[in-house]
Amino acid sequence: MLERVVAACDGASKGNPGPAAWAWVIADETETPARWEAGPLGKATNNVAELTALERLLAATDPGVPLEIRMDSQYAMKAVTTWLPGWKRNGWKTSAGKPVANQDLVVRIDELLAGRTVEFRYVPAHQVDGDPLNDFADRAASQAAVVQEPAGSGLGSPQPPPSPDTPSAKAPRRKAAAPRKNGSSSRTIKAKFPGRCVCGRGYAAGEPIAKNPQGWGHPECRTAEA
Repeated sequence: MLERVVAACDGASKGNPGPAAWAWVIADETETPARWEAGPLGKATNNVAELTALERLLAATDPGVPLEIRMDSQYAMKAVTTWLPGWKRNGWKTSAGKPVANQDLVVRIDELLAGRTVEFRYVPAHQVDGDPLNDFADRAASQAAVVQEPAGSGLGSPQPPPSPDTPSAKAPRRKAAAPRKNGSSSRTIKAKFPGRCVCGRGYAAGEPIAKNPQGWGHPECRTAEA
């Protein structure tokens, strides 16, 4: 019996919402991709794709074997490790009293996590010399989102092509993006006053916050749905 399984999962949405897909990959003892699967979702958000990837990975692995999962989605990771207990206590409502987004997927993941040992590990996406398993899952999900067809080692599919989003080690650094005309940008500022993030949790004055389509909130929740 295996002592531990190392895996990664990722989701992609071309447009958010747009053509979307999920993917997971399981490594061998040398942490080389050994088994993988990807599948289309039609039109969906990035958060749905990320949560679906996690759900499919958990369903595809032996619950009796400890599992390490590498992810680049802080939303999906925090949804099932940080926010989920409070959502359950509140009757699947956020602290703001709103229904939890993607509740069906979160509930299913919660069921699959019950009674098993799972370690979540956050890894940044699209990095030179980044985590190879996360990069593989990212590429597989991206390809499946574009072609909207299933793929995987069980189907005899070739490995997914390199991601155009990963910069070359020799590529010059890009200048920081200027704020968009509508006032939103990727920059982070310090909150002047206390407030509440789209995830339902509050933030204090002086904490770093960032703009997203629903308003200001935690930087890691930029793509989180209310």
